[in-house]
Amino acid sequence: MADRSRHSLSLRIYYEDTDFSGAVYHASYLRFFERARTEWLRDMGFDQRTAFEARPPVTFVVTRLSIEYRRPAQMDDVITIDTDLIEARGASLVLAQRASRGEEVIAEAEITVASLSAGRPVRLPRAIMQALSATTAARAN
Repeated sequence: MADRSRHSLSLRIYYEDTDFSGAVYHASYLRFFERARTEWLRDMGFDQRTAFEARPPVTFVVTRLSIEYRRPAQMDDVITIDTDLIEARGASLVLAQRASRGEEVIAEAEITVASLSAGRPVRLPRAIMQALSATTAARAN
């Protein structure tokens, strides 16, 4: 069974991601991390659009973010965004995300994402909890 608590996404840096100096603009990493979290959920079989269109709709919002920038990435670099689950709580996920170029760490973040419906916290969707529970059970064996 695949470890659903971990995910990697590779992406290329484009001109639009950089600042005037040619280095990746600091806020671009937030988009990269968001994209990686979305693909992590998708790989678990959870489609955010379907969840948003459900009744009641469920959305995710970042409630806490801590980021450390270590090295600049440049246009045309290929970087990898690793996402690791730290903790799944009733209505939130705490994730560690890391951007790297090969073995070199470029940026690291710890992000808390809350599950909301009608602007209020709700338990994490069952599909996510089931996928994460299966991973936890497989690790224990």
